[in-house]
Amino acid sequence: MNPTPGESRKIRIAAAIIADASGRLLLVRKRATSAFMQPGGKIEPHEAPVDALVRELGEELGLVIDPATAVPLGLFRAKAANEPDSTVEAELFAVSIESQPIPGAEIEEMIWLAPGSANGIELAPLTRDVVLRLSGT
Repeated sequence: MNPTPGESRKIRIAAAIIADASGRLLLVRKRATSAFMQPGGKIEPHEAPVDALVRELGEELGLVIDPATAVPLGLFRAKAANEPDSTVEAELFAVSIESQPIPGAEIEEMIWLAPGSANGIELAPLTRDVVLRLSGT
């Protein structure tokens, strides 16, 4: 279904806020894109947001996450980073990880962003306008 003129297409995603012991945030950049963002991805039809999150973190970073440990933070909206005239509706979760993430699937690059050091790094609108505020960085 196409949006009516002036209305943006909505993309439903589940995304993780993952911080290490020093407060650095795990961000990823997908292949053929320039903005860093939270790991996660699109929610399939009839898929629960936490199930999409677990699936995406496994595919993208090789992480095994117990859905019961993902803490829901709410539903947030922002302009989509990589799809023109689209808005992401993101179910955000705080996630703790035990193992080292390893970029896979469509992930081109992974970084740990230190608090206050985003200067010069292109961030997705959701990360820049919502996640950094939520995480206090």
